[in-house]
Amino acid sequence: MRTEQYFYRLNAFTRRDNEVSLINKDNLSETVSVEPWMGTVIALADGQHTIAELISYLAGSYEGDAPDTLENTIGSVIERLVESEIIQLSDSTVELPYHLSRALEELDPAIAKPLLDEDGYKQTETATGNSINTH
Repeated sequence: MRTEQYFYRLNAFTRRDNEVSLINKDNLSETVSVEPWMGTVIALADGQHTIAELISYLAGSYEGDAPDTLENTIGSVIERLVESEIIQLSDSTVELPYHLSRALEELDPAIAKPLLDEDGYKQTETATGNSINTH
């Protein structure tokens, strides 16, 4: 794994109670839960930071020294997410489209809805089954 690469998400996601779930592209009202490590990487995959920056950021969240296995754990998570086509790596920064830029509930529905439709998402409902509201 080349830690100087940038990482960015290819899938819309939601964040509720600090838990990240992926939005099912075939049914916008359905979400797929992910493991906490994967959720952390997905939520931080904004295309503006390198893997090395991610590792440094996560290492700083520990009181005292980070575990010796942190870099390997993050590498494994990133490899699985790349293989699953949830994130992608780049040698330069990547500007995410609006509908992938933040958690679904943080987006303006009037802007996000047409972009989600264009990207192949099948419904315009949130993970709770409610229509996307403007507020």
